Amino acid sequence: MPSAQPPRAVFAMDPVHLPLLFPPPLMARLRQTAEIDPGLVVRDFAAPEAAGPLAGAEVLITGWGCPHLDADALAAAPRVRAVLHAAGSVRSLVGEALWERGVTVSSAVTGNALPVAEYTLAMILLAGKDTFAQRERFRHAHAYPTPAETAAIGNLGRRIGVIGASRVGRRLLELLRSYDFEVLLHDPYVGVTEATALGAELLPLDDLLSRSDIVSLHAPDIPETQRMLDRGRLALIRDGGVLINTSRGALIDHDALTDELLSGRLTAILDVTEPEPLPPASPLYQLPNVFLTPHIAGSLGNELARLGGIVVDELERLAAGLPPAHEVRHADLARVA
Repeated sequence: MPSAQPPRAVFAMDPVHLPLLFPPPLMARLRQTAEIDPGLVVRDFAAPEAAGPLAGAEVLITGWGCPHLDADALAAAPRVRAVLHAAGSVRSLVGEALWERGVTVSSAVTGNALPVAEYTLAMILLAGKDTFAQRERFRHAHAYPTPAETAAIGNLGRRIGVIGASRVGRRLLELLRSYDFEVLLHDPYVGVTEATALGAELLPLDDLLSRSDIVSLHAPDIPETQRMLDRGRLALIRDGGVLINTSRGALIDHDALTDELLSGRLTAILDVTEPEPLPPASPLYQLPNVFLTPHIAGSLGNELARLGGIVVDELERLAAGLPPAHEVRHADLARVA
C-alpha cells in the first residue's frame, strides 16, 4: 500500500554522474515523489555527513561508483526497503546481506541495453561493407577499389550470428529484422519456437560460429560462459569473419583471439576486452583488422537520462504501492550479467 508520507531517499554513487542521470525535469519529478537532498551524494557509507540521511533512508538510488552494499553498508541504512539502480548490472553492487533482508532491487539495465544494441547494429552494417579495411586502403592508396576488390562486400543476405538472447541480444534481434540478413541465434535457455518468434534460427554454438559471417556476443559473464570462445571455437569462424564483442572480455580467450588477429584471418570489433583497458603494448591497438573502442557502447552522455527516467518511474510506482517494473531477483544473478 502507498505510504501517507513520501519515501525518504538518498543518492549513492559517484556524484559526477548525477547531473546527466537526473537532468532538471527528472530531478523535479523525483523530488515530487520522494524526500531527497540533491546536494548529498554518498560514496562512503561511513562518512559522518551521511549518517543521518542514511539512518532515515527507505530508498537508495544507486549508480556507478556506489559502495558495495554489504552488511556494514546496510547497518548504516537500517530502514532501506528498496535499491533503485540507475545503471546496468547489480552483480557487483548487492551483497548477500541485502537479499537476506528482503530489500527490493530494481535496475535500469533494460534502458542500458538500447544503446548497446544500436552500437552493435551500426558495427554490423559497417562490417558488412568492409568499412574499416576500405578506409585503411583508401588512406594509403588514394584510389577507389576495383569491382573485383569489392565483390565480397555487402549486407544482402549476410549471416549474422547472435550469441545470447539477453536484453541486448533481443533488442538487436528486433533491430536486425529491418535488414536483409539471415539471423542465427545461440542461447541454451531459448527454444526453437521462441527463437523463430525472435526472427532467428536457433543453432548449437559451434554450428553458429561455422555458419556466420559476423558473430556478435551478448551473453552474460558467468562461470559457464567464461572463455566460451576458446582457441578451438575461434577457429570455427570462417576466414574473413568478423567478431563483435560488446558484452564482456572474459567471454573470449584473449591470447587465442590475439593470435587469430595477428594472423589476419579474422577481424574484430571490440568495445570490451580482457584486461580492460588493454596494456599500452598490446598489438591490438595497431592492427588494421581490429577496431577498438573504450567501452562506449553502453549509456553515455545524454543517454544516461534514459536510465534516470527508469529510476524515477520505479520510484513513482513504489510510492503508489505498486511493484517495480524492472525488479532484479536473487535467482536472476545466476543467468544475467
